[in-house]
Amino acid sequence: MEKQEDGVCAAEFVDGSLDVWSCKNSDSSSADHLVVMVHGIMGSTDDWKFGAEKFVKMLPDKVFVHCSEKNASALTLDGVDVMGERLASEVREIIETRPNIRKISFVAHSLGGLAARYAIGKLYKPANQEDVKGSSGDSSEATSEGTICGLEAMNFITVATPHLGSMGNRQVPFLFGVSSFEKVAGLIIHWIFKRTGRHLFLKDEEEGKPPLLRRMVEDTGDCHFISALRAFKRRVVYSNVSYDHIVGWKTASIRRDSELPKWEDSLNEKYPHIVYEELCKSCDAEDIPEGENHLNDIEEEMIKGLSSVSWEKVDVSFHSSRQRFAAHSVIQVKNETMHIEGADVIEHIIDHFHA
Repeated sequence: MEKQEDGVCAAEFVDGSLDVWSCKNSDSSSADHLVVMVHGIMGSTDDWKFGAEKFVKMLPDKVFVHCSEKNASALTLDGVDVMGERLASEVREIIETRPNIRKISFVAHSLGGLAARYAIGKLYKPANQEDVKGSSGDSSEATSEGTICGLEAMNFITVATPHLGSMGNRQVPFLFGVSSFEKVAGLIIHWIFKRTGRHLFLKDEEEGKPPLLRRMVEDTGDCHFISALRAFKRRVVYSNVSYDHIVGWKTASIRRDSELPKWEDSLNEKYPHIVYEELCKSCDAEDIPEGENHLNDIEEEMIKGLSSVSWEKVDVSFHSSRQRFAAHSVIQVKNETMHIEGADVIEHIIDHFHA
């Protein structure tokens, strides 16, 4: 065990394969809520170190935080589905070693949000198939939408995740919205990011099947992607409105161009970088906002599929920050020294967390 003498938390490495955070001043064995934190592309367990420590400090005795490590570094290039399968296996392993766990939540950054969506689709258990772990077997509102690996599903939170992929206009801001750049990127992306790049740019149509991200907006075969999302009490997307050069505002917030809101500089002194919040209720797939006239393209299909469940949408801006050009990392506080201006976003996540 690696401990911090002056800190609040200690890192535990079990058989060299798990990176778990527990509070030194609390009894972590009493925590019944597993929080799985998932990093982004080419990332590692350290990416969520700051967030993990804040979670156990602010929610002592309630949460047991696990920073996923089965998709570290170059393993994130193997594809969203492979990453999701690994993450699902990792979660099963943790649950087996923590018999007191009753609830589960996910907090994922960037590509990790897509891996988490895939993983929960594999871990989902219908309500009539498996009761909440440790329950008496009586049906209840808490289990009416099913469980995630037998656990009560609480919060599914993504931070700067490209839910609609990276193919559309301005979905990858560093391409400046130039259509020719975006087309070329779609053709060569697999050279850089391999199979994952094909998934992100929707270039993976195989055996007559739609691209993976398109399939992930509905239940298909043994992957219950939408049922799994619906099982959670809360689904939340945090997105950068500007200066995120990796993941655009639309794809991170699951919105159409016309739905991007006008935002204020700040909503609350406690969270100076939170500039807009809204609750988007679930809607039928055929329900298109008044005045919209969309082509039946794949991006629209993904928006409709994901909109069949409700989402809390939280928009973030670091436009006045010294670290604004690193917004994609600042929103996560990937490095405490370099990205600390995003600490209020982490605090907002925890303050609104259903523990």
